[in-house]
Parts: sequence; structure tokens; C-alpha cells
Amino acid sequence: MTVTATAPPPSAGTGKPSARRPRSRTGGTRTGTSAWTPWLYLLPALAVLGALLVYPVYQLGLISFLEYTQAQVSGGAPTSFQGLGNYTALFGDPQFRQVLLATVLFAAACVAGTLAVGCALAVLLTRVRALPRLALMLAALGAWATPAVTGSTVWVFLFDADFGPVNKLLGLGDHSWTYGRYSAFALVLLEVVWCSFPFVMVTVYAGIRAVPTEVLEAAALDGASQWRIWRTVTAPLLRPILAVVTIQSVIWDFKVFTQIYVMTNGGGIAGQNLVLNVYAYQQAFASSQYSLGAAIGVVMLLLLLAVTLVYLRLLRRQGEEL
Repeated sequence: MTVTATAPPPSAGTGKPSARRPRSRTGGTRTGTSAWTPWLYLLPALAVLGALLVYPVYQLGLISFLEYTQAQVSGGAPTSFQGLGNYTALFGDPQFRQVLLATVLFAAACVAGTLAVGCALAVLLTRVRALPRLALMLAALGAWATPAVTGSTVWVFLFDADFGPVNKLLGLGDHSWTYGRYSAFALVLLEVVWCSFPFVMVTVYAGIRAVPTEVLEAAALDGASQWRIWRTVTAPLLRPILAVVTIQSVIWDFKVFTQIYVMTNGGGIAGQNLVLNVYAYQQAFASSQYSLGAAIGVVMLLLLLAVTLVYLRLLRRQGEEL
């Protein structure tokens, strides 16, 4: 009698079941999980974002290619397709180019100031005791929770030429901070940093608390100064968090409207303190050139997308996981 030997199963002799799981006909495992399951969970959020974001952006882009003024809104004239005519007129306007440059420089200064103040105070929070830390957190959150209109009005009063306490303390008499172009931009910059740094401070402070204390102690034992510890140890570990707060700050500060509009009374004397958001508002609603206002909005959207994608690409090249 001949006995035919059969090959043992892969798990024979090991006492362990096979690690290979049988797959279903749909490509997933027997648990019924498929590649589309995460998207099904995300579908409600994607539907809301599509209704609140995609459709308005589509309408904004569509209006920017049309002749759409008060005459078309009231039905007194037909809507006509202009192609790139609105963008040609926009970039051919010297005032638009001036406002674009002022917006970029102003937003860059605001982002730099916000990150510097927020990161410095976040480090300070890790150095003080519980009671001063609580007081600083409450003060910062109070500034963060203040509505933009309210905060701007308070800052205008503080620096008022006639009744402001700042001029009295500094002995400047009736000096007007909003009369000059650069002093007005500086005043708005201070207000923007004041209401924006708490987000950076809280986020970076949470990231610092998550850094292993052994790493910081080892750097201190090696004789590194506090600035060098931040630059060579803490900041690289916080790079993903700093990327988030930087992108958020760029988006917020590039779209500043309320502070400029309230503190400079609609853009300053002869429009010397205009930024793109206020300029778009003037074109769309003050001049009834809705198509030009939409074109400015599209330009702002494309610039913000470009800045965000370039920044993320630079981080990816450095091997950061986002």
C-alpha cells in the first residue's frame, strides 16, 4: 500500500493560524470593508462643503467672465460674455497693481508679526508658573474672542487724535495715526496681530507640551541656549504645526477687510490704505462693477492656493508628514 504525502498547511508545525486572510469577491476582506467605505463616511461633509464652497466659487468665476453691472442686475441690459476682458482691464489698472503689492506686503508683515508674537508667548507659557500662565491664557483668549468690528473700534479710540489715551501718554498732542499711509497700516497691523496671535500661541504651546522633555533636557545639558534649543530642537519638531498656523495666518491676513475698513474709514485718504478685499468691495458694491469685484476675488483665491501649495511642497521636499 502506497501512502502519498501531502504538503502541510503553511501554519503546520507552528501552532499559529495562517496570517493570510481570505478576500471577498469585491476585493475587500470578509469583514465587508472596501476602498469606498471611508468615502461613505466623508460623504455628508463633502456634500456640505460642495454646497457652501464649490458652488459659490463656480458662481464667482462665472461672473468674472461676464459683463455684470447694475444694469444687468436690474434687467435693464442683457448679460454678455467678456472672456478675459475683465482680467485684462483689472491688470491694466495701475491702482489694482498698487493695491495688490500693498496687500502682499501688508499680509507678509502681519503673518511675520503674528508668528513671532504667538511663538514667543507660547515659549513663555512653558516658563511661568500656573497662575501667570492662566492669566496670560485668559487675556489672549479674550482678545481672540473679541469681534473684529469691536476690536477695531476700540483701537481707533485708543489712538484717537483728540481723546485717545495713547497720544496723551506719549505726549504726541493731536497726532493722527490714520492720516499717514504707513502709520495707518502700522496701526492696523498691530490690531491684526493682537487679535490673531492667540491662535498661534495656543496651538504652538500645545505642540511644545507634546515634545519629549528628555530631548529638551539633553540639549540643555549640552550647553545649548534657549534660542538654540528652540531653533535646532523645538522648531523642527513643531514644523507640521507651524505649517498649519502659517497657512492659516496667510489666508486670514491676506483677506483682511474689517480692520482696514473700520480703522481707515473705508481704505484711507484717496484709497492710500486699500487692500484687495476692500478694493473688491468698492468695485462690486460702491461702483456696481460686480464682474470686476468677482475677478478680484478669483485673483485672491488663485494667489492663496498658489502660496499654500508652494509652502506644502517645500515641506514635503524636507520629508515632513502633514
